[in-house]
Amino acid sequence: MNRRLKFLAGAASAACVAVGVAGSAPVSVDWRYNGGSLGDHYSPLTQIDATNVGQLKQAWRFDYEAGGLQAQPLVVDGVLYGPTPDGKLVALDGATGALKWTFDPGVEGGQPIRGLESHGMGGNMRLLFGSQNFLFAVDPRTGKAIASFGQGGRINISENLRGPAEGNAMFITSPGSVYRDVYIASGRVSESTPSSPGDIRAFDVRTGRLRWTFHTIPHPGEPGAETWPKNAHLSQGGANGWAGSVVDTRRGIVYFGTGSAADDFYGGERLGDNRFANSLIALNANTGKLIWDFQAVRHDLWDLDFNAPPVLLTVNRQGKRIDAIAASNKTSYLYILDRVTGEPLFPIVDTPVSPSKVPGETAAATQPVPTLPKPMSRVSITVNDLTDRTTQASIWARQVFAALNGGGKSFEPMAIGKDTLVFAGFTGGVGWGGMAADRRGVLYANVTDRPGISSIVESKSLLTAGLGERTYNTQCAACHGGDRKGIPPLFPGLTDLTSRLSTEAIAAVIKNGRGRMPGFGNLPAATINNLVAFLTTGADLPGTPQPAVSLQGRLAPSVTQYTSTGNRNFLDPDGYPGVKPPWGKLHAIDASTGQYLWTVPFGTTNDLGPQFGGPNTGGAVVSGSGLLFIGASADGKFHVYDSRTGKLLWETTLTAPAQATPAVYMVNGRQYVVVAASGRNAGPAAQNQDNAQAVVKGRASGGYIAFALPN
Repeated sequence: MNRRLKFLAGAASAACVAVGVAGSAPVSVDWRYNGGSLGDHYSPLTQIDATNVGQLKQAWRFDYEAGGLQAQPLVVDGVLYGPTPDGKLVALDGATGALKWTFDPGVEGGQPIRGLESHGMGGNMRLLFGSQNFLFAVDPRTGKAIASFGQGGRINISENLRGPAEGNAMFITSPGSVYRDVYIASGRVSESTPSSPGDIRAFDVRTGRLRWTFHTIPHPGEPGAETWPKNAHLSQGGANGWAGSVVDTRRGIVYFGTGSAADDFYGGERLGDNRFANSLIALNANTGKLIWDFQAVRHDLWDLDFNAPPVLLTVNRQGKRIDAIAASNKTSYLYILDRVTGEPLFPIVDTPVSPSKVPGETAAATQPVPTLPKPMSRVSITVNDLTDRTTQASIWARQVFAALNGGGKSFEPMAIGKDTLVFAGFTGGVGWGGMAADRRGVLYANVTDRPGISSIVESKSLLTAGLGERTYNTQCAACHGGDRKGIPPLFPGLTDLTSRLSTEAIAAVIKNGRGRMPGFGNLPAATINNLVAFLTTGADLPGTPQPAVSLQGRLAPSVTQYTSTGNRNFLDPDGYPGVKPPWGKLHAIDASTGQYLWTVPFGTTNDLGPQFGGPNTGGAVVSGSGLLFIGASADGKFHVYDSRTGKLLWETTLTAPAQATPAVYMVNGRQYVVVAASGRNAGPAAQNQDNAQAVVKGRASGGYIAFALPN
C-alpha cells in the first residue's frame, strides 16, 4: 500500500473510532510523515472536537535539556520518535512518554533540527535523521545506526557538491522527503560569499549512494544558465531548499521552495534573474529531471526565501477539481499553482519596481505579484501605517520614515548609507513552521507582520583591519552589527563572549552554526582562528600576516563589493515595531476563491494585550473535527481554534514556548496532540524581538508535552 492510500485507510479507521462504531476494536493512527502525508499538517482524527476540547489535560511529558527545538516528531505504531535540543534522537511510548531508547549521533552541532522521516514499515522500517551535515539511518527497534547505510550508518551531505567536502558547508535543518527508495534533500548553506551551491539531491535509503542531482545554480548547457554569469556554478552559492519539500507520491513529483543566492543583499557578482533561486521547483522524484519551475523573486536583493515547505491540496475552480500546490515566502505573498503544470490559479502580474542605485548592481525591472490571495502581511506602508503606540514612538517613526530610501515601497533595492524597509521583514510572513490545509481546500497560516530595515556599505571600507576583523565585517556584521551588539535574542551580542564561551566553543559555533546562524565550516582554519581572536581580544593572533585589501586592483574573490549593514527589525526606541499592530496574525484562506475567511490577531508582544499580536514561529495542525492546534506564540501558550470561525476554544500555558509544529495521533483508541516546548535564557526584549529563543518569564523547562481527553 503506498503512502497516500495508507494515510486514507488510517483516516477511515480514525472515523470509526470517533463515532464509536459498535464492536470496533481500539485502533492506532500514525503521524508517520513530517508535515503530514501532503505536507498539509492535516489529521483526520475527530475524537477531540469543539464540544469536548475544554476537557483537554496533559497526558504525559518527557523533559529534555535546555535549548531551542523546532522539531515535529513522528509517531509510528504507537512509538514517538523525536529529536532533542542537543541533536539526539529519542523513542518514547506514545501513550505514556516513557523512554525506550536514545540515539546519540556523536556530532558536535547547533544547527536547528525540524524533524525526521521514515521509510518502510514493520521490521523493515528505518528512520532517516539529519544532524548538522550528516544524514543517519537508524533502526527504530534498537536505536542503533544501520551500518550498511553510507559509512557506519551515515553520509556527509557536504560531499558531492563542489570540490572536496571540507570546502563546503551544507546542513540538514529541515528533513527531506522520502519517495519509494530515495531520500531527497537540500540543506542550509552560508548566505554570504563564499557559499556552497544549493543542489537538490536524492540518496538511496538503503545504501546512502547518491542517485541524482539537480543543480539550482545551473551548469553550462543546463536550463537557466543564461540567467547567471558565465560559469557561475564554479563560484556562486545558495539557491538552496533549506525549508524542506513535499512529494506527490501518486505522480512521483517532488516540490522544493528555494532561497536567495549568496550574497543575500548584493548581486553584482551574480547579475541576471538567477533562475531556480527564490523558486518553486517541481522535479521527477525518480530521476531529478525538471518538470516546471516558478520564480517568485527575480535577482533577490532582500533575502526573500521560500522559508517553509509547500502544501499540496485540492481546490475547486470553475467547476473543476484541481490538484494544487500552495507556498509562501518572506514577502508574505501566497502562490497557488496547478501542481502538474505549474500554472497559477490566480493571475500573477509582472509589476515594475525601482532600479538599484548601487554601483555594479542591476535589479530586476519587474517582479511577479499575485492578484489573489492578498498578501498575508504588509508588503508596503505609508505614513498612516506608522505606530501611534505613544506620542514619542509616533514622532520617532515619522522622522525615520521621512529619511528612508524609497519610502515604504515594496521591492525597493537597498541604498548605500541610507536605510530601506524590507517587506514582510527578515522574520516576516509565514515562518518555517509552514501552513496547514484541510480537505475543504482552506489554508491556515500564522504570520509575523513587521518590516525589516537595512542598508548597504562598500566592503572595501571594512577590509583595512586584520584577518579576524575583516572576516567579522564581511561574514558576521550583517547579523550581529558593526558594533557587535547584535539584536538579542534574534542576533545575540558578541561583546562579552569570553564570559560565556571558551575559545574552543566559539570556534565550534563558527564552524558548525547555532540556531539561525549557518555554519562557516568552509572557511580556512586560520581564518576561523583569527576571527575567534578578534572576538575575544580585538586583534589577530600574533604573527598573522595582514591580508591584502585587493588582488590586482579587485576585491578578494571571497568578498563581494558591497555588503549589508545588518538584518534589523524596524523597531522603535522601546523595542516595539514601528508600524501599527497587529504584529502577528492567524489567517484562514479559501484556496479555491483566493478570499480570506477570517483573520485574528495571533501571538503576544511583552505584556501588551492579545489585540497587538506578536512574532510567532512554528506551525499549526488542523483536524477532521475542525480544530486548529498551534503553539508558536512567545508567551508559551498552546492554543486550539475553531478552524471555521477563528474563535479561540481553549489554551493552556506551557513551561516554555512551543516553537515547533504539533503532531496529532491515536494510540489504542485515544487521540493525542503533542508539541515540543523549548526555552533558553534570553534578554528582556525576547518577546518583542523574536520568540525563537524567548522564554516564558521564570520558566524555561523544555520537553515533549502531550495532551488528551481524560480516560
